[in-house]
Amino acid sequence: MNISFSVNDDILLSLKETTEEFTQDVRFLSALMWYRKNRLSLGKAAELAGYSKLDFIERMKLENEPIFDYSATEIAEIFTDADKLP
Repeated sequence: MNISFSVNDDILLSLKETTEEFTQDVRFLSALMWYRKNRLSLGKAAELAGYSKLDFIERMKLENEPIFDYSATEIAEIFTDADKLP
């Protein structure tokens, strides 16, 4: 599927980005948003962004984005479950 929309040239000038850079940023930021909302897995978000999983994680690190953003309750559940392992 191909999705397109118009962007005024002055937007790209303001951002100092080429069309390709802007397109890649839009894809990454869209994927990141869906990943943050738990609507896409890490793998599917990477796919949407046009990256491998490792490259997507590296880009997230460059953007200072948490890779795993668990709440205190979720972390407590993880450790409780881990304590039950043999």
